[in-house]
Amino acid sequence: MDQYAAMINATEYPPKFKHKVIFDTFSALPPSKAMLLVNDHDPLPLRYQFEAMHPNEFTWEYIEEGPDVFQVKIGKI
Repeated sequence: MDQYAAMINATEYPPKFKHKVIFDTFSALPPSKAMLLVNDHDPLPLRYQFEAMHPNEFTWEYIEEGPDVFQVKIGKI
């Protein structure tokens, strides 16, 4: 966990709060730090939302790609 400033298990949040929690956590990250997102499906639509809201401000790296668990390292540039 030391390589991540925060970890979010999206399965623990109701759908209407997931993206808010994720974006609030990202906003609170210091530059050059990363968070780990854990989800039960590919969060590709979330990546598109990041691209629209935070262009050139983040990195996206799959750590685990399903089929039951997806882990994504989201870094702040």
